[in-house]
Amino acid sequence: MVLRKLKIALNLHADDLIGILKLNGFDISKHELSALFRRPDHKNYRECLDQLLRNILDGMEKHYRKNQARTPG
Repeated sequence: MVLRKLKIALNLHADDLIGILKLNGFDISKHELSALFRRPDHKNYRECLDQLLRNILDGMEKHYRKNQARTPG
């Protein structure tokens, strides 16, 4: 639920999330990522574990700090 809300609030797409995870050295495919956003009763549903969420949050920190350093002012 946290991952879904972050994705919506920050208007992130699958490619954005994959790029953020790569900043942290974590590789995931689009199919694996889409499984996280399925309904829990779906056969291909995958629960977002703490390690994945931690890597997303760490990657977001790196991504936004890097972009903030480029912004003048």
